[in-house]
Amino acid sequence: MSSTEPLGLLRQVRERMTQQALAARLSTSAKTIARWEKGTTRCPVLVAPALQEILRMNDKSTATAGAFTFIDLFAGIGGIRMGFERAGGTCVFTSEWNEWSKKTYQHNFGDHHPFEGDITKVLPQDIPDHDVLLAGFPCQPFSIAGVSKKNALGRPHGFECTTQGTLFFEIETILREKQPKAFLLENVKNLVSHDKGNTFAVIMDTLENKLHYKVKWQVIDAKHYVPQHRERIIIVGFREDTDFTFADLRLPEKGPDILSILHPQDGSETAESHYTIGPKATVSPKYTLTPRLWQYLQDYAAKHQAAGNGFGFGLVKPGVDHHTRTLSARYYKDGSEILIYRGKGKRPRRLTPRECARLMGYPEDFEIVVSDTQAYRQFGNSVCVPVMEAVARIMAPRIAYLKSKEEGGTVQSSLLMARTA
Repeated sequence: MSSTEPLGLLRQVRERMTQQALAARLSTSAKTIARWEKGTTRCPVLVAPALQEILRMNDKSTATAGAFTFIDLFAGIGGIRMGFERAGGTCVFTSEWNEWSKKTYQHNFGDHHPFEGDITKVLPQDIPDHDVLLAGFPCQPFSIAGVSKKNALGRPHGFECTTQGTLFFEIETILREKQPKAFLLENVKNLVSHDKGNTFAVIMDTLENKLHYKVKWQVIDAKHYVPQHRERIIIVGFREDTDFTFADLRLPEKGPDILSILHPQDGSETAESHYTIGPKATVSPKYTLTPRLWQYLQDYAAKHQAAGNGFGFGLVKPGVDHHTRTLSARYYKDGSEILIYRGKGKRPRRLTPRECARLMGYPEDFEIVVSDTQAYRQFGNSVCVPVMEAVARIMAPRIAYLKSKEEGGTVQSSLLMARTA
């Protein structure tokens, strides 16, 4: 097949972006993209020019960005890594302590580089040199409060006091030792307000004033890239001045619809594992709520509604609602935050793990090799892959600039001013 034919172009593009991201660019659904790939329906000739333009812009961005190396800390199942690999990066070191997450990660990435479990047991000098540090770090509570009391008692305070014993301290020691050209940290939106802002103040003070990185941050809602309301803070730092700005993200005005991640149940996709069954690949009845659980959730919601509280379940009506609430790691317990409406008089159902993977922007070929309970935990704790990819692509030219500057190469001055699509 010619690489210039629609299907050949489609396959090239899919090596660079997820079905959801491509669907958003083409104003169609991920299910349609999947049908084209599987040959269920013919990839239209009319989309060829659009696919060629996407490849042209991608190649331009990659050529501008160049290759870079990164380490993946608190890696989970590799969502941040996946986004940075698509922007031209190569992972040289991974750390993840959870055994089930390690199983999923190593199955899908099959690495030959060092993989460590507990990062607190790794000496920073033993970590390979790298251009970028990536970390979706857990934020254990810490505060700058109490310094005056420690002064009075003659106890140490400042940086050693405020972050020692937290996992952020591991990031600090690695940044100090390895001096990568850039970093990206990801955390929950509430990091900014935790402990009345003191936690975030310590983090920013450490990154900017003690480690001397040029830092910018932004809370990004993943609903621009996937059909899920999911706000997360992204903190980006460069060792030297660049013109990096989150304004270059150019967030899509309208993200994909919830229908794009649901099993079509019409035979257009192949049945998978125990998620879908039969010739039409219909969702297994096991994901439909039991009468007892459904009644409990309704009673619970009514009770809190009567009390003036907003607690309750999140019922999503395909074709009416366009995105879901935030998927959390507790989804396996009752699925109440995202329930799929199945029609009047019918009990709703949970998302399947495959639908959760799609909701987080993982590609169709990402293999789920753990139980449903572990899969729900993993996707609920994960990052949104297309968000990571979008940020990585605007970081990449700046990383290339700093690499070339450090290595004594020549870079056109326009590189620093480059704006990626």
